[in-house]
Amino acid sequence: MSPLPLEATRVLELGHIVAGPTAGLILADLGADVIKIEDPSRGGDQARKSPMGASTFYFLNRNKRSFAVNLRQTEGKELFLKFAAGCDVVLDNYAPGVLERLGVDYDTVSKLNPRIVYCSINGFLQGPYARRPALDEVAQMMGGIAYMTGLKDQPLRIGASVTDISAATYGVIGILAALLQRNVTGRGQRLTSGLFETVVFWVGQHIAHYAMSGEAPLPMPVRKMGTRFRWGVFDLFRAADGKQVFIGITSDRHWGAFCREFAERELGSHPDLLDNEARTRARDWLLPRIQEIVGSYGYKEVMSKLDKAEVPYAPVNTPADLYEDPYLTGHPNRLLPVNAGQKTVRLPALPLESSAFEFSVRRQPPRLGEHTRDVLEELGLSDAEIDRLAKNNVVMVA
Repeated sequence: MSPLPLEATRVLELGHIVAGPTAGLILADLGADVIKIEDPSRGGDQARKSPMGASTFYFLNRNKRSFAVNLRQTEGKELFLKFAAGCDVVLDNYAPGVLERLGVDYDTVSKLNPRIVYCSINGFLQGPYARRPALDEVAQMMGGIAYMTGLKDQPLRIGASVTDISAATYGVIGILAALLQRNVTGRGQRLTSGLFETVVFWVGQHIAHYAMSGEAPLPMPVRKMGTRFRWGVFDLFRAADGKQVFIGITSDRHWGAFCREFAERELGSHPDLLDNEARTRARDWLLPRIQEIVGSYGYKEVMSKLDKAEVPYAPVNTPADLYEDPYLTGHPNRLLPVNAGQKTVRLPALPLESSAFEFSVRRQPPRLGEHTRDVLEELGLSDAEIDRLAKNNVVMVA
């Protein structure tokens, strides 16, 4: 396999918890030398002390180096700027104004290194909201996705940090584009990815529908599954052993194959079910009938039949189910082995594959300050100078 595409790229990650570390993870998995800047006086990335037992830290920080330096001390800031002068990318997800107060913001860094690409993941882009603090939940509520996900008058947060992760991913897209543009212009640029704007982009379909029709969109659960696209069979059904399965029949071929596989000739030839529009009109009695069919088989047999029929289907999995999923566990690059404290666990790889390279864990999630000495030696500091900085609490050497 070829070298990873970003192997010649050096990144300084001023990231904590989810958004910043996600962007750093993507770049690191693609081969970049990602140096995680952590404040030793505050225990580093807050995720290290997460209520979830640091699991988020282990998930998002493989393939990185940890440089523990106190940027509030003059010497610490100077070390950061000296290193940034020779780097390609700086990324952060601090609140607006924090890095300006520390003196490590884009304006300061770009004067030393005009080629720097500096990406911030903030709650909002430029405008009246720009200085407001934000969280994943704030963006989901304000951006309309919680309304679309929950019941009427009961907005519901999506069950993962999707806004942080997606805003980070869009930020990485911007970073990669800026690096390509730098090849032409010779100059870097300032990028910002917004959590709120990320959610607004997600609900663009619903905004477009409202703009064109004048009809305010209803939350998805209120509309029921099948009514979203007007499919006759597009819903959840429960097998005999209680496991739920989603079935989406979106063509007449699907319908015929479903009926043949489940030996339902009468349904397959029923005059009121010959096309999707007819099946949509018959949903009130058709869906209970399909539930009877599915409910007469165990979950595994239902899955086998749907697979043979080549009908769109999916089990309703939990994260625990995914950890044991044979599709994921049977492939060496779907779940990657990560050392998480006292045990090795398998955690998701990036969701893409290439004919030229493969993802792997080149570095385990670092201990706080694990690579401080290496980084400072790369800056040309002697062991005596590094020991002095550590003694004065400017840096921490693990």
